[in-house]
Amino acid sequence: PGPSAAARGKGRRRRRKGHGEAPKGPGMAAAAARPPRDPQEFSSNWKALQELLKQKAKSSNESLATCQTDTKKKQPVKAAKSPDVPAINGNVGKAKSTNKMDNGSAKDSPPLAKPESKGVAVNKNLNAAKSSGKICKEKKKNVNVVKESNEIKHKKRKAEEHVEQQPKEADIWFDDVDPKDIEAAIGPEAAKIARRKLGLETGQSKESVEQVLVKENATDGLTRAVAMDCEMVGVGPKGEDSIVARVSIVNQFGKCIYDKYVKPTEKVTDYRTAVSGIRPQNINTGEDFKTVQKEVADILKGRILVGHALRNDLKVLFLDHPQKKIRDTQRYKPFKQRVKSSRPSLKLLCETLLNVQVQTSEHCSIQDAQAAMRLYTLEKKKWEAAVKNKVKKKN
Repeated sequence: PGPSAAARGKGRRRRRKGHGEAPKGPGMAAAAARPPRDPQEFSSNWKALQELLKQKAKSSNESLATCQTDTKKKQPVKAAKSPDVPAINGNVGKAKSTNKMDNGSAKDSPPLAKPESKGVAVNKNLNAAKSSGKICKEKKKNVNVVKESNEIKHKKRKAEEHVEQQPKEADIWFDDVDPKDIEAAIGPEAAKIARRKLGLETGQSKESVEQVLVKENATDGLTRAVAMDCEMVGVGPKGEDSIVARVSIVNQFGKCIYDKYVKPTEKVTDYRTAVSGIRPQNINTGEDFKTVQKEVADILKGRILVGHALRNDLKVLFLDHPQKKIRDTQRYKPFKQRVKSSRPSLKLLCETLLNVQVQTSEHCSIQDAQAAMRLYTLEKKKWEAAVKNKVKKKN
C-alpha cells in the first residue's frame, strides 16, 4: 500500500528543505512536479517506511512462531526498535518520525494486523484443542466404563456357569475311590463330597460323629434300653453262610458296655474285612462262643433291645428276644416314610436324620450300635407311645 496524503505532504516539505540551495527556475519546478522515475528520486522517508514495514513483518512472523512453540508464555510480542535509516541526502531519519509514519500507515493499511491479535487467535486454537482433548478423554472414560461393566457381566456369567457345573452330592455315588483321585479327575468340590461321605472331612471327623452319637458326662452302666450290633464272617464253600465274629453293646447314652471278639466255630472262608473289619488275628484270640452267648443273654434279659436288622444279629447268636421289647430302626414305619425306602440302610438313616456319616469304610459294631441307639432316642417318646397303643389294641 502507498503512503497517505499527510505522509506525502510531509515528505515534500522535507525534500524542499533539503534542496534549498538548488536554483529555483521554471525548468526545475517542472522537474520537481513530475513523478519520480529513478530510484534516487524516491524520498528517504519513503525508503525508511519500506524498511520499517519489512522489519515489522519479520517481527510479527517471529512473534507468531514464538506463540506456537511456547504456549505457556502468553506474552504479547513487542515490535523491535528499528535502527536509524540513512537518507540519500545525508539526513538521518529518526525512529520517532518513522514511528509516527508507521502509526499513520498502519491506520490506512488493514492487512497489517497486530501481533496480539495473532496470539489471541493462537490461544483460541489452543483452547479449542484442549476442549477437544477433554472430549476425547471423556469418550475414553465412557469406553472404559462400558468395558468394565461388560467384564463384570462376563465374570458373573462365568461364576453362574461354574456354580451350575459343580457336582451335586447325588452325582458322587462311589464309596471305594480315593478322594485324591476324585479331586484330580473331577475337581475339589467332588472330592469334598466324597470325603464327607467317607467321613474323612475335617468337619465330619470321628470325634464329631462320636459327639452326635454319644452323650457326654453320662453313665457307663446298664440302662433300661440297650443297643446291639454284630460283625460276621463267611463260612462254607463260598463264604455265603455267616457266623458271629464280634459283639458290641451300648447303653442308652451311647456308652459301650460290652465289646468282644468271638472265636470261630467253623472254618472261615471269607473274613469280609472290607465290610466287617475282621482279620484272622482278631478272632483267633477271641472269646469262646458259648461264653459270649451267655453274657449277652444276661445283659439283654428284661431290657429293650435296639438295633438295625436285629433278626440277623439274634440269629448268629442263637438267641431270642420278646418282640414287644425289640426296637428295630429298619422296620420303624416313620423312618421308612422319611427316607422313602421299604428297607432303609443304617447309613441312609443316619445321613438323612442325624446328618452324620457312618459305615464309610470298614464297619465298626460299636459305632453301628451307637447310631441305632441315637435314632431310637430321637423318636423315643413317639415310638414308645406307638408300642403302647399297639399293645392296647391287641388286648
